[in-house]
Amino acid sequence: MSQAPSTASAGLTRPRSAGRAGDIALIAVFAALLAAFAMMPPVPVGPAGVPITLQTFAIALCGMVLGPWRGAAANLLYVVLGLLGLPIFSGMNGGIGVLAGPSAGYILSFTLYALVAGLIARWAVRRFRGAKLGVTLFIGGFAASLLLNHPLGILGMSINADLPLRVAAVADLAYWPGDIIKNILAASVAVLIHRAFPDVLRRRGVSVTSVGRSGAVAAGQADTASAGPGGTAAAGPAVDGPAASAPERESDAK
Repeated sequence: MSQAPSTASAGLTRPRSAGRAGDIALIAVFAALLAAFAMMPPVPVGPAGVPITLQTFAIALCGMVLGPWRGAAANLLYVVLGLLGLPIFSGMNGGIGVLAGPSAGYILSFTLYALVAGLIARWAVRRFRGAKLGVTLFIGGFAASLLLNHPLGILGMSINADLPLRVAAVADLAYWPGDIIKNILAASVAVLIHRAFPDVLRRRGVSVTSVGRSGAVAAGQADTASAGPGGTAAAGPAVDGPAASAPERESDAK
């Protein structure tokens, strides 16, 4: 009897568990990366004093490299740890008190920002390579920033800094050039990572093509084992002599 099903299932179980461990490791590494970029000296800008940092680069990179769910999880882990008191926000700040500051809206948008950038990245990686992939990742990252990061940041500045929405929106324009540059850099780095590790956006550690290939190999081995000594299944005894059919005898006579 064939052992192919058990072999295939055994080959799938181990990579899946390894893939989960790899997901957790990537989430932790990128959350630490966010904290590291937040330690860069901030540059306060505008009437509310919200600083320019490299966090936008790291947030976009999370989504573009890890995809929507792992990228959002890395950002959520970073935000939760910061709100619990770890001094990992810009300016070595931490604790629930940052939600009363002008940067609260930007901080709360991080997870959604990475989620949307990751959704676009997952779609793009399946369809494009090279420069096209880089342009699509940049457009997706910057669009996510414009749709989520900036509007929530404006709202946070307006509420916590007691600024009219129009004044807060004008103050937010100072962050646009930096966001463009940081999304370009994030897209460029993401393209290099996807080129070096093409399976990094897969949900688990097993590639679909490799699973299909291993299953085919297992089935082929089972067929070979069930075949005869010559490698082919026995087709029955050869028919010749008196038992040959009439057409065969006629052809021999000719």
